[in-house]
Amino acid sequence: MAFDFKKEYKEFYMPKKTPSIVTVPEMNYIAVRGSGNPNDENGGYKQAIGLLYSAAYTIKMSRKGNHQIDGYFDYVVPPLEGFWWQDGVIGVDYADKDSFRWIAVIRLPDFVTKEDFDWAVKEAAAKKNQDFSKVEFFTYDEGLCVQCMHVGSYDDEPATVQLMHDFMVSKGYELDITDKRFHHEIYLSDARRVMPEKLRTVIRHPIKVKER
Repeated sequence: MAFDFKKEYKEFYMPKKTPSIVTVPEMNYIAVRGSGNPNDENGGYKQAIGLLYSAAYTIKMSRKGNHQIDGYFDYVVPPLEGFWWQDGVIGVDYADKDSFRWIAVIRLPDFVTKEDFDWAVKEAAAKKNQDFSKVEFFTYDEGLCVQCMHVGSYDDEPATVQLMHDFMVSKGYELDITDKRFHHEIYLSDARRVMPEKLRTVIRHPIKVKER
């Protein structure tokens, strides 16, 4: 049976609908950076997702080709994730999506080296006859966070975020969103196929111990 990150690491991918504190280890990702409204049909975000999945599936299917990756095991491609911020804004201003800056990512299995990644990007670019120069190998050490499962429309996230912030304060923490620590979302549902009220999204915010 293929290794499924969501099932094997439930603490990171399947939190409850009540907030919790978690320490997230360093992980490697396929990443594309950009800016603008993610809902724009012809915008950079939708193009980025296409690039991410092309590279991700090139790595997953590598076992059937000439490039054999040391330590490879069969796995389910992890879910799409995103790190989001807006210049001059602490947190997220959901009413101003045009000002979003983002890093769209898909987690890489630990056996994938930078060399394997470079091969996959080159292979995907040749197969798709497309520019993959924006695709990068991204390492992120997320650290201490508050997280919660949000069920519903993305536009309804502020209520869940408020629950998270109230919980973190009650536990002696404060928000630590900076230019290096971001609002993080993990998309467990396909928005093209799931009704908005049933979408499942992990929301995660970086925190630190409240200064006295």
